[in-house]
Amino acid sequence: MSFVEIKGVKKSYGEGEAKTTVLSGIDLSIEKGEFCVLLGPSGSGKSTLLNIIGGIDSADEGYVMIDGEKTADMNEKRLTQYRRDHLGYVFQLYNLIPNLTVRENVEVGAFLSKKPLDTDELLKTLGLYEHRHKLPTQLSGGQQQRTAIGRAVIKNPDILLCDEPTGALDYNTSKEILALLERVNKQYGNTVIMVTHNDALKNMADRVVKLRDGRIRSDKLNEQKLPVEEIEW
Repeated sequence: MSFVEIKGVKKSYGEGEAKTTVLSGIDLSIEKGEFCVLLGPSGSGKSTLLNIIGGIDSADEGYVMIDGEKTADMNEKRLTQYRRDHLGYVFQLYNLIPNLTVRENVEVGAFLSKKPLDTDELLKTLGLYEHRHKLPTQLSGGQQQRTAIGRAVIKNPDILLCDEPTGALDYNTSKEILALLERVNKQYGNTVIMVTHNDALKNMADRVVKLRDGRIRSDKLNEQKLPVEEIEW
């Protein structure tokens, strides 16, 4: 059995004539430690799928099973605990706490974990150690996103869920952030599931899942994985 098992997941929004089908029966397996890219155009269902994997949204049919445990079988308290203990989230919007320093924003994640990483070591990995006493308003967009990644990663989550993490960033900063996610995946062994519409980023992944109109069009292991620094778009 794979670490993440997704079987027959369907999702719709609205009722009657206004009903929109977003996912039309998704089957997917992801191995522990894999860097998986969910690739597709806007409206393909990739962010909805990510949110269902993360327990933020629920499926109408089918199930998600992580490490042998179905999220649909958990009550609200157990699901909250599960998200806290096992999942880290990185969104396009940084959602930092404005009156906390970089270090304090990152440590918010540590308080939610039974097995947090060392804060100073992680800040150095993120290239944020010298900025640790700054507030979010004193940071560039890239530094804010690094801080958001730090907050997610310090929990040492089994799965890091990234929804268009470079969507608000320029080209060079995007490459820095992607290289950071690549390093985190290698260094800490987290399973990374990243949503993107950028076709070039498939080259950095172990597994590439292409979605269109709520269906998986291809699911392939990447035999010629490239480091981010060699990828251009």
